[in-house]
Amino acid sequence: MSFLCVVAALFLEQLRPLYHPSVFELSFSRYASRLSRDLNAGQSVHGTVGWAVGVLPWLILVLLVHYLLTALNPLLGWAWAVAVLYACIDFKATTRDYSAITDALRAGELEKAREQVARWRGEPATQWSESDIARAAIETVFIRGHRDLLGLIAWFVVLPGPTGAVLYKLSAILADEWGRRTDEEFRAFGYFSSRVFEVLDWVPVRLTAIAFAIAGDFEDALQCWRGQSQAWLDPQTGVILASGAGALGVKLGGPLPKQGGVDYRPQLGTGEDPDANYMQSALGLIWRTLVIWLIVLLLVTLARWVGA
Repeated sequence: MSFLCVVAALFLEQLRPLYHPSVFELSFSRYASRLSRDLNAGQSVHGTVGWAVGVLPWLILVLLVHYLLTALNPLLGWAWAVAVLYACIDFKATTRDYSAITDALRAGELEKAREQVARWRGEPATQWSESDIARAAIETVFIRGHRDLLGLIAWFVVLPGPTGAVLYKLSAILADEWGRRTDEEFRAFGYFSSRVFEVLDWVPVRLTAIAFAIAGDFEDALQCWRGQSQAWLDPQTGVILASGAGALGVKLGGPLPKQGGVDYRPQLGTGEDPDANYMQSALGLIWRTLVIWLIVLLLVTLARWVGA
């Protein structure tokens, strides 16, 4: 049933995407902010308690509703799983913004592309060249393609009902809200949420990297993954970017202009500097990866049916 749930949720997300950010994300972000104000006393144990209070009640609620509806009618339980996964997936907005940047570059509207990528990534891009814009956009779409689509699906098929998707989604939000903050007030409080998501994402990241290799240049993807990913500031993200760059045959990372200087980043991948054409190829790589995952999930589902 997982395969049919995923296909149905993907169809709904493409047909009628929720507003970005969705009301569910906004509500949970406000809830997380309230928890941090009430519980953050500067120690890591408070962050552990905050994560448990922030995530576990929703997991229990989602699981109880799933079992209750399934007991009433299995079709209701299936519909609930589809609805929750649909609410968690948030990739349509990413492709819309990404395509707008691609179209602006193809039309030669460099200033428009700068404004769009700056708004999308939340950082100034006034000094970026066409290659800088393409490079940054490809990096972002790879990360969001994993976080908002592939990683969610991976956890959805592991845990009962839709709890896997909820666990991954809420943990990712708390890792962003608490774990990635660098101010001293949140250093200890955000440690646990950051560590939990790192553990949750360890296997999905590598599944995405392997699928990138299969969908693109296999040898270069594995070579870049092994030789370059650890140099990235976040090695987990480095695995995705290095394998994606190698599979695509393009250079990612490297220096990126910023206000008052340059952000010197490790170079990832091999080949040419990216442009609008490579941006389209990067999106195609994500869709091919999704197809590979769906085929594998279908085969597993059929094997279970035959075995039963």
